[in-house]
Amino acid sequence: MNPTFRFAKKEDSKLILSFIKELASYEKMLDEVTATKELIEEWIFEKKKAEVLFILENDKEIGFAVFFNNFSTFLGKAGIYLEDLYIKEEYRHKGYGKMTIKELSKIAIERGYGRLEWWCLNWNKPSINFYLSLGAKAMSDWTVYRITEDKFTKLLDK
Repeated sequence: MNPTFRFAKKEDSKLILSFIKELASYEKMLDEVTATKELIEEWIFEKKKAEVLFILENDKEIGFAVFFNNFSTFLGKAGIYLEDLYIKEEYRHKGYGKMTIKELSKIAIERGYGRLEWWCLNWNKPSINFYLSLGAKAMSDWTVYRITEDKFTKLLDK
């Protein structure tokens, strides 16, 4: 089967949230989800800080990809940062993940971007093997650092 793709619209916010929760459950992080339909509407559709691409089989949404722009100073170009790629369990192993990465690559080419990047949990061996099979390279010399919202004010007081 060849999937089709469509960009999400504001009225899809509830569906986006349901996919976020399914993904978080799969990653054993459901208790960390604080996103709401209203936040999705505000940040994705009103402020346009990310895009959502739905993966469809027979016109039914079976997964999604959430992405936004990053920028490489070395390349001097924007790129795509893939925040989430999720396909419902019953639709996995049909090639939809690979076709979604191809679709994102096509978008990157059309927009003149320099790269497509994402993170993957270290325990998620099926996804790691999938990404390696595509020719992706683990950036093992880099460590991700994060300052969260609850630390912003404390940081300003230092």
